[in-house]
Amino acid sequence: MIDKRLMGLVPESNKHIVKAVVLKIVSLFCNVAIAFAMADFLANLIAAKPVDKSILLVLAVVVVAGLARYVLTAEFAQQSHLASTLVKKRLRRLIFEKILKLGNGYSESISTAEVIQASVEGVNQLELYFGLYLPQFFYAMIAPLILFAILSFYSFKTALVLFICVPLIPISIALVQKIAKKILSKYWGQYTQLGDDFLENIQGLTTLKIYRADQKKHEAMNASAERFRVATMRVLKMQLNSIIVMDIIAYGGAALGILLTLLDLQAGRLNAFGVLLFIFLSAEFFLPMRRLGSFFHVAMNGIAASKTIFKLLDTPVERVASKTEVGGDIVLKNMSYSYDDVKEVLQNIDMCFAENSFCSVVGESGSGKSTIAKIIKRSIHNYRGNGKIGDIEISDISEDALNQDVVLVGMNAHVFKGTVKENLLMGRADATDEMLWQALEKVNLANFLKTLDGLDTVLQEGGSNFSGGQRQRLALARALLRDAKIYIFDEATSNIDVESENKILDVLQELKLTKTVIMISHRLANVVKADMIYVLEMGKQMGAGQHEALLDSCPTYNHLWHTQKELEAYAGGHNEQ
Repeated sequence: MIDKRLMGLVPESNKHIVKAVVLKIVSLFCNVAIAFAMADFLANLIAAKPVDKSILLVLAVVVVAGLARYVLTAEFAQQSHLASTLVKKRLRRLIFEKILKLGNGYSESISTAEVIQASVEGVNQLELYFGLYLPQFFYAMIAPLILFAILSFYSFKTALVLFICVPLIPISIALVQKIAKKILSKYWGQYTQLGDDFLENIQGLTTLKIYRADQKKHEAMNASAERFRVATMRVLKMQLNSIIVMDIIAYGGAALGILLTLLDLQAGRLNAFGVLLFIFLSAEFFLPMRRLGSFFHVAMNGIAASKTIFKLLDTPVERVASKTEVGGDIVLKNMSYSYDDVKEVLQNIDMCFAENSFCSVVGESGSGKSTIAKIIKRSIHNYRGNGKIGDIEISDISEDALNQDVVLVGMNAHVFKGTVKENLLMGRADATDEMLWQALEKVNLANFLKTLDGLDTVLQEGGSNFSGGQRQRLALARALLRDAKIYIFDEATSNIDVESENKILDVLQELKLTKTVIMISHRLANVVKADMIYVLEMGKQMGAGQHEALLDSCPTYNHLWHTQKELEAYAGGHNEQ
């Protein structure tokens, strides 16, 4: 079971596989030498010939051949390790490079769980495929030929029978393979699904606890784990049954060879030395192929894992963008987009975000606001229509340029384990402590940190020791340090207190003097000072203009504004009571 594409994917490993096969062949000759020495000694003993000198010879052969086998086995392990190491490095590098080529929008083509499984479990399976299965495969093809060539000098008929019986093992493997493909396909499908469920549940564990939905997800996870257990047991059952069949063929074939030699001895066609030689070496005909059969599941797992890896590597990459200039007005014309090719989340949108201005996109949840941000940042592709920054199509701008000059801050912007300073320096590596404190002042976080350890305040994983609002303000400070040309704030102040929010909005008004600022928000009070407001409803553009004009001309905006004002008035009155 050789996959030519896999072999061609890591050609550097071929030399180590060849060395490993040669080492096993030399080890086989050591076994043959021991068999010859033992057969000769016992034949002399049976014939009542002097064995004083032959005892020393046998011991010498056994010791030398045994030491040689020890060295050869250790060297084989080394070559196997080198082959598998090259495979791991090569495949993981290919996966990493592919993800970089796919860019920010890789998740459109393949899930994060599949990427993790392909680069970890999938590569580990292929490591075994290259390090164990392939060397054994080639050795199992050569070893019976060598033994047939040696033993045919003593009994051609018996050697031929043994040689003919050897292919029964791969035939049985081929028969099992048809069933195994389906079983392993289901196994990897269940494995991927379990990984998806686990990753999602871990990421949303806090939310599940808050809404007391953890028990329901626990039960669903148990059901997914049970399906995976059943699939795993089917794989193990298949492997056990195939091993039993191979054992019957291997040891049955060896027994048949021994029986034939005894008949030849009885008929006088073979002497004691020949019989003993066949007894010692009959099993050697079958053991290489039998061992290959034991690696059968390794090969099948490797082939199954390669499908996931090839799925990722074969994912088409959009043409390479080479433009490195980002600047000017952002213009979207006749822009439409669908995540599933069924329902359009954006329908024929026309927007212009003027350079060095403060613009906003508003609408209820699900109206398509965040999709606008993703298109500008090019986190998603395959949109219909035109999207330009300046005179350059967004799809023509390199990702490096977009990542450098377009900063997207969302409501769940990630902060990393480490110190506050380390997180801020991600925005600008050469920033001084004074610049860091200025950024923290702008987002109203400086006073809080001064009560702790200042810039050396330690953040736990995901910033779990900070509140949601504090994490958002830290992410905003980091973004302000970036000194990009375009800032997109996607509900970036949603968890922030009113005092801090107002201070941040004042900073954004100052920022627009030299930067393009786009605020995506469902809260209209945040955007009343915007130079241009675009209103979305169910993916359709319902209006465009400034606050006062939209109150008169856009019913959707007017309704949202008054509804929010009524809710805020009610909440304020309720709090006073």
